[in-house]
Amino acid sequence: MTDHEQIRALIDSWAAAVRASDISGVLANHAPEMVMFDVPPPIESRGLDAYRKTWEDTFFPWFQSSRIFHIGELSITTSSEVAFSHCLVHCGGTEKDGSHTEFDFRLTICFKKMNGNWMVLHEHHSIPATD
Repeated sequence: MTDHEQIRALIDSWAAAVRASDISGVLANHAPEMVMFDVPPPIESRGLDAYRKTWEDTFFPWFQSSRIFHIGELSITTSSEVAFSHCLVHCGGTEKDGSHTEFDFRLTICFKKMNGNWMVLHEHHSIPATD
């Protein structure tokens, strides 16, 4: 597989793990020192333990009844040691009051090739600011 194909497969596998609420799959291919900037608090998570906590404590409880998490048009740029990707993601979940919410967010992922494998060093999830 080319580097581009490897990264595409990694992102597809990660998104499938999100839809399945599979925390091991979500964490796979993330470097221990990774950083994530996210939409809901905390807006910054450093390291795998903090990253895991955001999924288990915030996202999965909200996401459990919808399973909507679709990667839109994906752009991937690679070099021999680093790569980045960006796309829009369509996501949906259930609020505490039982109402269903769907929205799109922007996703940028930065990778580094470590010991021959692409690893996620940075994820940035964002939504446009509103008035």
